[in-house]
Amino acid sequence: MLVSLDSVFKTANLSQSLFDNPIEDNRQRFLSFPISTFGNSLIPLEQITEIMRISLDEVLSVPETPSTVLGAYNWRGEMLWLMDLEHMTGGTPLFEQIPLRTQPIAIVLQVDNYCFGLIVRSVNEIELHDMKKILSAKPGSFSARLLPFITGYLPKGSTVFNPKAVVQFFLKI
Repeated sequence: MLVSLDSVFKTANLSQSLFDNPIEDNRQRFLSFPISTFGNSLIPLEQITEIMRISLDEVLSVPETPSTVLGAYNWRGEMLWLMDLEHMTGGTPLFEQIPLRTQPIAIVLQVDNYCFGLIVRSVNEIELHDMKKILSAKPGSFSARLLPFITGYLPKGSTVFNPKAVVQFFLKI
């Protein structure tokens, strides 16, 4: 059973000060979520517009698009492209992993003038990390399919996801 999105903030053990107080050092807020077999990944909160559950029945598949593009979704009266992040990074397509009745989670991102949704199995919590501790991702340290979508990683193993790479991937289609 998937955890409700409302419970993400309850189980994150976050004090209000994490959201209310300005950060005056090199720390940044990230949403943590699992990605395929690679462990946790992080997305900067300022790039996230919304986190929502979607109904698969409401996704309009679009012919002649890569299998990593699930289709279009009506979001706030606009067309939102949904991308299967697990599949994009070389993992098993998400819909082969979860029951059909399950409503997957879309992380809606805005990068430059583009909005799109990344479909993920679940989200974990909001984390605060020092930007100086993020190490550069180098060829050979991650799979060739994952590497273009990360900007770096933390010493404890979480990768830092690069939403701009999804825009570049989508523009090549």
